[in-house]
Amino acid sequence: MTLLAVTADTWIVTGLGFGIVLALLICLVFILQGFGFIMQKATAPKASKAPKAEAPAPSAPINTSTPEPKPAQTPSPDDDTAAIAFALYLASRDGKHDAPTGMIAVQARETAWNTKSIGLNNVGF
Repeated sequence: MTLLAVTADTWIVTGLGFGIVLALLICLVFILQGFGFIMQKATAPKASKAPKAEAPAPSAPINTSTPEPKPAQTPSPDDDTAAIAFALYLASRDGKHDAPTGMIAVQARETAWNTKSIGLNNVGF
């Protein structure tokens, strides 16, 4: 009898293990979806009970015309021109938003976590 022999019992145990893991993952998905549903209901804004609006007086004229929809506000070409002009102004005056420091990389600090990589324990790579 060998230690790593593949028998029918091996396939049964493997199948049962895989099935249990799969079933638990499916249960976990449903549990997390349930918690999401509960939290969505718990954190939803509460509808406040506004007082009922009174009916307009009969002598008041009722406006039945529908208001015209306002066009969506789009950036005008003047905005683009202003941005380009300001960028050219800054470039001509050598005004930069961020001054470069000249630092390319940060030096590694010696900590207990990187002692092997900086060679403090005489092991090296």
